Amino acid sequence: MAKRKRGIFRKVWTIIWRALLLLMLVLLVFRFVPPPTTAFMLQSNYPVKQTWISIDKLPSYMPLAVVAAEDQRFPEHFGVDFTAISKALTQYDEGDGLRGASTITQQTAKNLFLWSGRSFIRKGLEAGLAVSLEALWGKKRILEVYLNVAEFGKGIYGVEAASQHYFGRSASKLTMNQAARLAILLPSPRTRNPNDLTFYLRQRVNWVEQQMQQLGPDYLTPVFE
Repeated sequence: MAKRKRGIFRKVWTIIWRALLLLMLVLLVFRFVPPPTTAFMLQSNYPVKQTWISIDKLPSYMPLAVVAAEDQRFPEHFGVDFTAISKALTQYDEGDGLRGASTITQQTAKNLFLWSGRSFIRKGLEAGLAVSLEALWGKKRILEVYLNVAEFGKGIYGVEAASQHYFGRSASKLTMNQAARLAILLPSPRTRNPNDLTFYLRQRVNWVEQQMQQLGPDYLTPVFE
C-alpha cells in the first residue's frame, strides 16, 4: 500500500511540474509573440474581433488612461496589490461580496488563462500567474498584452478593435478623451458604450481625465524604459 501511494504521489508530482514547465515555456513565448487567443476569447458567446497593435504605436495617454482607471499603482507593485486585497477581504468579512481588487497584471493573467467569476481558488491562481508575468515579461509587455486582450465590448478585444468599432479610427489616432472613454468600459464592457454615456459614466470619464492629468504624462516613463 505504501509503495502504491508513493507511486501515485510521484505521478501527480510529475504531472504538476511538467504542467508548470509548459506554462513557463508558453509565457516565455508570449513575451515576444502576440498570444493567438485567450481563455476569455475562447469562452466568448460573441464573434471575436481583435487586431494586435504595438504599444509603441499608441498615443502615450492610452496606456495612461487604463492605468488611471484600473490600477494607479501599476508601476510600483509586483503584480499583486496587497493593500487592495486586504481592503477587499475586510469588506468581504463585513458582509460585502468578494470584490475584484485585481491589478492590471492579474487581469492580464486572468484574461489569458483563467475564467470569469469570483472565487478564492481563481484569485490564488491569478495572483501566482501575475507574479510570474512580472518576473518573465516586465511592465511594458504586460501593459501591451493587456491593451490588446482586454474586452471592450461584446466580442471586442483590444484597443485597436475597440477604437475601430466605436470611433472608426485606429487606436494610434485616438484623442485623450476617446482614450478615457475606452478606459471606463473595462469594468463592464458588455453593458457600456463610449458613444452613449449615462450621467454617471460622463462623470467617470471626467474623473479618469483628471487622474491622468494628476499622474502626469511622464508617470509611465519608468515602465517604458
